Amino acid sequence: MLSFARTMYALYVDGFRSMVLGRQLWKIILIKLVILFGVIKIFFFPDFLATTYSSDHERANHVLSALTMEPTSPPHEHETDQ
Repeated sequence: MLSFARTMYALYVDGFRSMVLGRQLWKIILIKLVILFGVIKIFFFPDFLATTYSSDHERANHVLSALTMEPTSPPHEHETDQ
């Protein structure tokens, strides 16, 4: 599996290296990734725990209770399974 990953990596690196526009394409890809994961995260995914709870202990208790809480209603069965 590791050799397959290395082969695929080498294929892409050599392919972009031999292209005339390879460096510009890598720059565009990196800029798009920064926009997707950096800028959009800031505006659309605020840090709910930091704004709601003041200490790490309170945040940890909230996460623990949310993860271990029993569901309020049983999962719905498909109507076609009857």
